[in-house]
Amino acid sequence: MLYSAIKAVTNKQPIYTTLAAVLLLTTASSALAVAKEAPAITLQASNYCHGDLQTQPSAYKYQSTQQRALSCLLTQLQAYQQKDMTAQQQYLAYKAQAWINYAIHQDSINSRSPAGTYAAQSAETILQALKNDTAQDISLYQDIPSDSALMRPDLWATLSALKDSDGIGTAPREMAFSEVALIWAATNQCERGSKESGSHFRMADRWLEQAREAYVNAHDSQANVALENLIVRYYKQYAPLDPSEDVCQGQKLFSIAQ
Repeated sequence: MLYSAIKAVTNKQPIYTTLAAVLLLTTASSALAVAKEAPAITLQASNYCHGDLQTQPSAYKYQSTQQRALSCLLTQLQAYQQKDMTAQQQYLAYKAQAWINYAIHQDSINSRSPAGTYAAQSAETILQALKNDTAQDISLYQDIPSDSALMRPDLWATLSALKDSDGIGTAPREMAFSEVALIWAATNQCERGSKESGSHFRMADRWLEQAREAYVNAHDSQANVALENLIVRYYKQYAPLDPSEDVCQGQKLFSIAQ
């Protein structure tokens, strides 16, 4: 870059003009690098951790401020994961739990990726909706964030088909965990390559297999055939969206069920 900048300036121009061009390009490059970094997660522990720190579990005392806030947020979600809650409330609470696990991991490795911030904000938004009894306003079809991508279209097809078929009613936890695992896996693949994504894709596959099994056991053969047909329809829609290279630009998702 420095060589190109210097070459672009003719020998007739004063040397200070050349140096100015170099400085401008260097500054611009630094600005772009900073722009790619996300702001630190800014959850306040006092908003979610009630009582003095000394009364909190000993593990909390060795966490960062953000990890402590996320852990306390996780504790509050447990009330919405109980069987007396609706399937959608349970699904959202488990989804928020998965986002928190992701955010804690990102914070523990001091990551400046926007993925950690997105995860923490997603969890906080879900908890507030559950507290305000507005969970029904949260769409089941959340777009894949810009730092992830639609990889493994076969798994996304199964997830979407189960959503359309009320699979959340039979396996809210498994559905929630698989969705976040798919997003997490693709983000890792874009940032660090396929070696970092394999375990999360396998995890998503296992969760979806359990969700699918629960659905099959709870429904008759006609409903199960309909589910299989819907999976095929989604796969045909999703397969072309799978990036040929490890490029994450997000993806809009919507239901195709009629």
